[in-house]
Amino acid sequence: MLLLILSVAPKNTSVHKSVGMAALSSAMRGSVKPKADFNVKEDAMALSKAIKGLGTDEKTLIQVLTHRSSDQRQLICKAYQEATGKMLVKDLKGETSGNFTDLLVALVTPPAVYHCQQVRKALKGVGTENSVLIEIFASTSNKKIKELSDAYSKETQRTLTEDLKKEISGDFASAILILAEGKRDESTNVDAAKAKEDAKILYNAGEKKLGTDESKFIDILCHRSIPQLRQTLVEYNTISGRSLQESIEREMSGSLELLLVAIVKCVQSVPAYLAERLHKSMKGVGTDEGTLNRIMVSRSEIDMLDIRSEFKKLYNYSLHSAIQSDTQGDYEKALINLCGGDDA
Repeated sequence: MLLLILSVAPKNTSVHKSVGMAALSSAMRGSVKPKADFNVKEDAMALSKAIKGLGTDEKTLIQVLTHRSSDQRQLICKAYQEATGKMLVKDLKGETSGNFTDLLVALVTPPAVYHCQQVRKALKGVGTENSVLIEIFASTSNKKIKELSDAYSKETQRTLTEDLKKEISGDFASAILILAEGKRDESTNVDAAKAKEDAKILYNAGEKKLGTDESKFIDILCHRSIPQLRQTLVEYNTISGRSLQESIEREMSGSLELLLVAIVKCVQSVPAYLAERLHKSMKGVGTDEGTLNRIMVSRSEIDMLDIRSEFKKLYNYSLHSAIQSDTQGDYEKALINLCGGDDA
């Protein structure tokens, strides 16, 4: 889970060894850890020195911002503003460029606000970037969706669901709205009889009939708890003789198919799903830097080690080597730091 953002910088800014340390045990699968001997004033001054004057010291920017937790980066932003009278995010935008800027800005933005901005960007302009909505809402917990929704309301003075309803429609909208409202059951108990019943409902709504009752798939896949759905997948395979993912791909199309398949993949393994997303972002001609930045930043303190492991299993080469092959310069160096190591 993402670490809690501290809203007020402590008055004593010399050394804050305890910042984020309480959450360390819950983030052991992250590649980025809170810095034990964290000195917020020292870091703020180092960034100020790296930015002002002739030329920018990109090495220092990378060293500081990719080796501090999100909590610590927020404290640095506050200390930087107190010391310089300027906002760090604005100075980073003014002194760097391109994909490197986007990555640094993502790092200094509170996680909920960053995801809010990603959703807003996906909704605006001609056409909606459904793939971004699918990734975020299929892989995010109720708690984090609530934080995203709160940030969205604060930034836009509108509700998240209000804007989603304006931009998406049909069964895809029905499913996304359930997820965006954070209505998934969070029970850890598994009801085996219910799993069998749901598996039968899904089979009868799809494979067994002419045409597909999408509403049954949406209801079950968007409302049931993750542990419950794992058992439902097992039961479905027994009844149908094929996986639920295969049935969805046979019975549906378009954005709804992609969303429901993403949910099934996340039920099985969020790290594997995100590893696949990272692979697609760097596969072929051109790079999807938006997806690359979003996953590398948002998962660096959660499960990047697991994503790296799944990436290697799926593609027989490391995430580290993929980043090296597909990016360059300061942007590459910063991403490599967030990756945290090579699994070659």
